[in-house]
Amino acid sequence: MDIGILKTFLEVYRTRHFGQAAENLFLTQSAVSARIRLLEQTVGVPIFTRNRNNIELTPAGQKLLKHAETILTTWNRARQEIAIEDSSQIPLSVGGVPSMWDILLQNWLNDLLAHNQKLSVHAEVHGSEMLVKRLVDGLLDVVFMFESVQMPELMVEEVCPIRLVMVSSRNGITANQAVSENYVFVDWGTSFSIAHAQHFPEIAPPRLHVQLGRLAQSFLVNSGGSAYLAEAMVQDELKSGRLFVVEDAPVIKRMAFAAFSPKSDQREFIESTLQSIRQ
Repeated sequence: MDIGILKTFLEVYRTRHFGQAAENLFLTQSAVSARIRLLEQTVGVPIFTRNRNNIELTPAGQKLLKHAETILTTWNRARQEIAIEDSSQIPLSVGGVPSMWDILLQNWLNDLLAHNQKLSVHAEVHGSEMLVKRLVDGLLDVVFMFESVQMPELMVEEVCPIRLVMVSSRNGITANQAVSENYVFVDWGTSFSIAHAQHFPEIAPPRLHVQLGRLAQSFLVNSGGSAYLAEAMVQDELKSGRLFVVEDAPVIKRMAFAAFSPKSDQREFIESTLQSIRQ
């Protein structure tokens, strides 16, 4: 099958408009329509319902969607690896949950690339479920999460402990005061949410709910408030007096996990890089 047809299918799904899809793909609208008709003839069923000003996927189109995304990702990775092989570079596809990049992976990645000139990295940010799916599908080499995963086809290793401390733009306040006004809830994973609920069972809805720790960090510094942030990421703010530790708030400890396939061609390299993170 022509990969371009799948790209057209995904673009029509994304834009919900044949004309806009044609413009984005630098095609005529008739060419887009012809590609979709050809795809429907190939799979044997309609994949879009076409009403005035409304284009939706059929149930068959919904099923095709996830396969089309996987096929295109696999194809793009294959092209990348073929090109990399010619230039003697080492390909590595890495995925991590959003806040893991803020506190651990960004510095690790910078150091990794600085010391491995032949390394070519493809980095992605997803939730845990999507990361595991893409790892199992062979689209990622290693993923980093706050939750361990129990799957016989994967190896999971502890990478390093992470201390989450409550910090505030106000000095000397209590934990109860911190969570009652301008509180920012950072999603550090399921285990954190459970521990947080146990410590603060009657908390009011937070002022802001984010998945990225650096968004909460920026909000606290610029607008004021309190949040649980990784201790390592707020050292500069604590030293400068822009943020303060809420002394009576419990420290919530998390563990960073790495998962990869034991059959991966990059297993030896992955294990060596995990050791560098631990150090």
